[in-house]
Amino acid sequence: MLFTSLGFIILVLVTFCLYYLLKGQNAQVLTLIIASFLFYAANYPALLALLIFSIAINISISYRIARLEESVNSLRRLYATIGVILNLGILAFFKYSPLIGRTFFGDSSSIGEFLVSIPLPIGISFFTFQGISLVVDTFRTQKIEDYHSLIPKKFNDHTLNTAFFISFFPQLVAGPIVKAHEFLPQIGVKTWKDIEINTCFKNLTTGYFLKMVVADNLSSFTFWMVYPYFQAKSALTLMVMLFGYSIQIFADFAGYSLIAIGIAGLFSYKLPTNFLFPYISLSFSEFWRRWHISLSTFLREYLYIPLGGNREGQVRTYFNLMTTMVLGGLWHGAAWSYAVWGAFHGIALAIERLINDYFDIKIPKALLFFKGLFIFLMITFAWLLFKLPEFNHVIAYVSSFFNNPNGNDYNIIIHILLYSIPVILYHFFYLLKENKGNDYLKRAEPILYSTMLFLIITNSGSATDFIYFQF
Repeated sequence: MLFTSLGFIILVLVTFCLYYLLKGQNAQVLTLIIASFLFYAANYPALLALLIFSIAINISISYRIARLEESVNSLRRLYATIGVILNLGILAFFKYSPLIGRTFFGDSSSIGEFLVSIPLPIGISFFTFQGISLVVDTFRTQKIEDYHSLIPKKFNDHTLNTAFFISFFPQLVAGPIVKAHEFLPQIGVKTWKDIEINTCFKNLTTGYFLKMVVADNLSSFTFWMVYPYFQAKSALTLMVMLFGYSIQIFADFAGYSLIAIGIAGLFSYKLPTNFLFPYISLSFSEFWRRWHISLSTFLREYLYIPLGGNREGQVRTYFNLMTTMVLGGLWHGAAWSYAVWGAFHGIALAIERLINDYFDIKIPKALLFFKGLFIFLMITFAWLLFKLPEFNHVIAYVSSFFNNPNGNDYNIIIHILLYSIPVILYHFFYLLKENKGNDYLKRAEPILYSTMLFLIITNSGSATDFIYFQF
């Protein structure tokens, strides 16, 4: 069920009305759980069983860990380990079986055919990570102040809270990834006065504009990047399409995140910021502090730091960086190109750290624009591995820069540049705000949001799935 569909809007409106009419925490939570299950089952009803199974595992294990005394820490650790393994096992079976089948068995063998046929449940990468967060955070009770009280003594209350935390429909299928110790404290009775109307309106308007006007329109023109269509395009057209895809993937995913945050706000729950104007980054490390923030912080907290982070020497730090980024790449998709994409960013981060450790290079302010442009171009080039998961297609795309005599496709070029302008302005306004231009933007806000609403109504593109639904 797309956020842009009529069915979804009706679901939100009906749930919203029931939610605030009902009294009591459990009644409100149960309402959101039912709405979440309806949302998830809309397109693939059979896969709802997997979501419920995942929730049941995390309910039982986290409750068991919480009820054990810290004096039996070895047993608590055993349960936490089992919980993490089960979550990762579910993720690996449904997400990576086709990759294993194609790589090691081939589509023609009986084993390979079976593995390739396993369906990919929508949002599995997100809800299994939240299950891991619940199990690990429950185990870390001694490190998180008052966390023990967040796991209710009554099993039924814990069941409702956990089912709600993992299945909450605004962020169920594409994030932002929410950590248990950030979300569970918010659960409680909500009233109309808890809604931050202005913030919700801004998030929803900006999110729907980025998705429906920018990303959906760009998708009609970046479509020609797929094999074999790109072979008929000129070098300039290919470069502009790649630029357009970089803008599209940002608008698509940032738009989704803002919509999710806005809808959660309507029910008086706060989801974490997932994007912070990443294309103004002056380094790869800054990019990952601004892009898909909920994933990067999750990987840092639950993978990079447990591996040793930067505490065990430079060689180990580089190893930890590479491991985290390669696994982060594979998290995005069951294809080796995603691992290469992760390795690219891991190498970039390692080189960047190496330079910072051994060289004291200070770039003049006048040249910072070119440094930012270089980072953007490298990140944009790497997005080719997202658009074309097959390596031979990536190689063919790059080769077409140099051996394609066809003329420029100005219809594609002009439209991509046109629909990219809002994202460029979006980042520019942020820089203006950061440089004491906030007063000007506040005065212009009514015009900006009115314009976005008008364009959503009059110039939305053909509805497409969110890019991150495939992950």
